[in-house]
Amino acid sequence: MDNKTVFTLGRQFGSGGRQVGRTLAKRLGIPFYDKELVALSAQDSGLSEALFANADEKATSSIFYSLVMGNYPMASGALGVTEMPLNDQLFLIQCKTIKKLAETGPCVIVGRCADYILRDMENVLNIFVHASIENRKERAIRVYQVEEAKAEDVCLKADKQRANFYNYYSDRKWGMCRTYDLSLDSGKIGIEGCAEQIIAFEKTWSSHKGKGI
Repeated sequence: MDNKTVFTLGRQFGSGGRQVGRTLAKRLGIPFYDKELVALSAQDSGLSEALFANADEKATSSIFYSLVMGNYPMASGALGVTEMPLNDQLFLIQCKTIKKLAETGPCVIVGRCADYILRDMENVLNIFVHASIENRKERAIRVYQVEEAKAEDVCLKADKQRANFYNYYSDRKWGMCRTYDLSLDSGKIGIEGCAEQIIAFEKTWSSHKGKGI
């Protein structure tokens, strides 16, 4: 494996995307960041970890502000930080943390617009993990102890929240295939299968760099 590769991983709720990322990181012997980003961002900024946890993968709650500003891409940096809603300020802090981690070395970063934040880095592979709603409902019930009657609603609401966050803070569309380098159905090939496919894809990608189509 190219020892500089950073993997970003988007995922549908209940698809096992977090576990895919953890399995991938373990196999490659590289750091894994998911909820750890909350603590690291708090540490970097000196702010309360609870603030970041409450805003984690949530777009700003200020609908009026979003409309007035034309749902601006946060990366534009058009406004001063103190003029932004709190969630947006926290997002910018998390951006800095994610960039610092990616510049430090190879790692796996789950969610939080990491693919968009790192879009200017050449050593980044962007993956999206999805599955059928039936597969996701089963995992939500088994892993997260969600009530069977509520499982589908929980999956769909979580996906909507992640999509709103991603679409708000980037100029891309969450879950759309052209947004990512590789899209995998965990329901068809499993957690281990997804990790294997990512590793194989990375090897081909590394050897093909600079060759064009």
